[in-house]
Amino acid sequence: MKLLPVQKAVGHVLCHDMTQIIPGKYKDARFRKGHVVREEDIPVLLSMGKEHLYVWEMVPGMLHENDAAERLCALCRNEGMDQSAVKEGKIELTASAGGLFLVDRARLNAINALEDVMIATRHGGTAVRKGDKLAGTRVIPLVIPEETLRRAEAAAGERPLLELRPWKLKTAAVVTTGSEVSKGLIPDSFTPVVERKLAEFGIRMIEHRLPGDDMEAVTEAILDVRKSGADLILCTGGMSVDPDDNTPGAVKRSGADIVTYGAPVLPGAMFLLGYFGDGTPILGLPGCVMYAKRTIFDLVLPKIAAGVPVTREDITVLGEGGLCLGCEVCTYPNCGFGK
Repeated sequence: MKLLPVQKAVGHVLCHDMTQIIPGKYKDARFRKGHVVREEDIPVLLSMGKEHLYVWEMVPGMLHENDAAERLCALCRNEGMDQSAVKEGKIELTASAGGLFLVDRARLNAINALEDVMIATRHGGTAVRKGDKLAGTRVIPLVIPEETLRRAEAAAGERPLLELRPWKLKTAAVVTTGSEVSKGLIPDSFTPVVERKLAEFGIRMIEHRLPGDDMEAVTEAILDVRKSGADLILCTGGMSVDPDDNTPGAVKRSGADIVTYGAPVLPGAMFLLGYFGDGTPILGLPGCVMYAKRTIFDLVLPKIAAGVPVTREDITVLGEGGLCLGCEVCTYPNCGFGK
């Protein structure tokens, strides 16, 4: 920090806010901490009674916070992201379209482990809509050694830290199990719930079958709806370990490779996920999806909709945060469920 005459402060960085008062009209910071003094600022500063300024000297090898924030932002920004103007050394990224937001956690942590730089993001693996805030970048001091930014860039590598995958799947087929539904004894309350959730991601149902409970009939229904070319197949109900719940067996008989039958999530422990050889996902949805506000289905559907393969490890790590607290007023996804 250095005290300089106003006329000699051009190109240097202010160390504190400079308040201007115009009686009856204005009282606020005319120049904020971090502002780089310009020639045109001198008359204004003199009119404010500021003949000397405390400034940071900009010496070779040092970067202003705004320039450093731009370089940090460049490590993050990817397709589908809008960048804000830099303000007080901070830049924000927002989604320019809906999609699945992904974060390379290892590289992000490597950068945030460096002193005096920071990148904050929303949780990765979550659905975002146009205009949603994704990340913010800034450096801690007003000026920072350029070497620190070089180290951050080396830790980041050549690919952006963040990714926004657009929704890829467009169509779905639903196989509703249960003899009580197929015989018309009770209305199908499950399918409308599934359709609403799919619609959030632009997916529409193009095929629907009600084969009852018989394993052969359910298997045949799955194979039949596959012919429609649907991007996703959903089997609802019949997912427990009761002897007459045959959906898991039917999915296996249909030729799908099972990723998991069971998940460390409540509601949704009896969830099933598999893939056919052509990559088409098939999901077995337990009854809780029909009546609970949010379940395992809500946690995996964003990745499924974006065409991102869901692995056994992806399901395993859901255990921490996989307990829905059943809040009276549901605020999902702005809560800890699935985080």
